Amino acid sequence: MNARPDPHTAPPTVLALHYQNETLHPDGRIRVGLAAGDPVRDRVIAAASALLAGARQRGWPIVHVRIAFRPDYADCPRNTPIFRRTVELGAVRDGEWGADFLPELAPRASANEHVVTHTRISAFAGTPVEQLMRLIGTQRLLVAGVATHSVVEGTVRDAADRGFDVLVAADACAAADRAVHDAALASMALIATITTVADGFAALEAAA
Repeated sequence: MNARPDPHTAPPTVLALHYQNETLHPDGRIRVGLAAGDPVRDRVIAAASALLAGARQRGWPIVHVRIAFRPDYADCPRNTPIFRRTVELGAVRDGEWGADFLPELAPRASANEHVVTHTRISAFAGTPVEQLMRLIGTQRLLVAGVATHSVVEGTVRDAADRGFDVLVAADACAAADRAVHDAALASMALIATITTVADGFAALEAAA
């Protein structure tokens, strides 16, 4: 009988949230306000690339989370302004370009990389994300994505409530309004360690 993974020795897991065309490409319908050539956009994509590359180099699991709805939006909740706006924009319809991952941040074919599609704010809501974490045996999460104040904060709060130790790689996160981004990070600091990609890897390796 196989032994359960030890959460104290299992590698950390990277949660990469919404690195999709719709949110990061200049032609995306719900991009975070970062135009082509915008230095902020370039920095976020560079940091996200470093996050994925670093996890791959270390052999750490990566869970790539995408948001996508049926073309008729029958699975999209209409109780929140953010999702009502998504429907109005015709954004992130499954099977269309906007719901695809930004090519430079796309998952690779690997036993260490998983793709999860969700239809709520938190990546845990109605998905197998927690089941994957328990299967891997991980206790520590390094989280990043766009936008900081929506999927990132929602997922981080959910992860903390489920008992995970969470670090947020702030340089691989973004929001359309820098003040909103900063406010979300300040709020999450109550329940997670706010760090950078490089410092997050260093801290997690030091704690191993």
